[in-house]
Amino acid sequence: MVVKLRKIQEEDLEMIMDWRMSPEVTRYMYTDPILTIENQQKWLKKICENNSNEKYWIIEIEDGVDVGVLSVNNIDYNHKQASWAYYIGDIRARGKGLARILECNIYDYVFFELNMNKLWCEVFEFNEKVIEIHEKFGSRIEGKLMDHIFKNGEYFNVIRMGITRREWNAKRESYLYKPLTIETY
Repeated sequence: MVVKLRKIQEEDLEMIMDWRMSPEVTRYMYTDPILTIENQQKWLKKICENNSNEKYWIIEIEDGVDVGVLSVNNIDYNHKQASWAYYIGDIRARGKGLARILECNIYDYVFFELNMNKLWCEVFEFNEKVIEIHEKFGSRIEGKLMDHIFKNGEYFNVIRMGITRREWNAKRESYLYKPLTIETY
C-alpha cells in the first residue's frame, strides 16, 4: 500500500469535519465537537501559523484516496519530545495494514527529522486495540491517568504511552515497513 501524509488544505475541511463528528471517530477522542466550516477555517489558519509545535496531515492512500488525519503535537524542542495521534475516518481503510506504516514512519520522522528524543500518546483505557498496536511497535505504557476525561456523563481513564529514540533504534530493524512520503512544513 502506498501511503502519503499531505498537508491539510482548505478544501479538506468539510471532509475532516464529517470525520471528526462521526461517532466512529469521536468515540475515541476527548471531545464530541459540533463543527462549522467557519471554526474549521479558523483552526486551519491557526495550525498553519503555529506550525512550529503542531503538524497535521491528511493520510492519503493509493490513487489519492483520503482516509484520515495524523498529527504531531506538543513539539517541545527544549526537552526533545512530542505527542502524536491519528484517526482513520474512512472505515473502509481500517484493517489494511495502515497502523504499521503510520507508526513506524512517524517514529522515523519524529526521531530523525525533528530530532526528538521521545514520542508519546494518550489513549482511552477502553481502546485496547490501539494500546496493543502501540505496544506492538515499541511504545510502552508509562502510566494511567485516572478519571482523566469527562465525556458523555462519565469519567474515563487514559493510558499514557511513550517510546524513546534509543528504544526505537533498538527495535527499528526488526520491522518491515514501506516508507511513506511526508509533506514538510
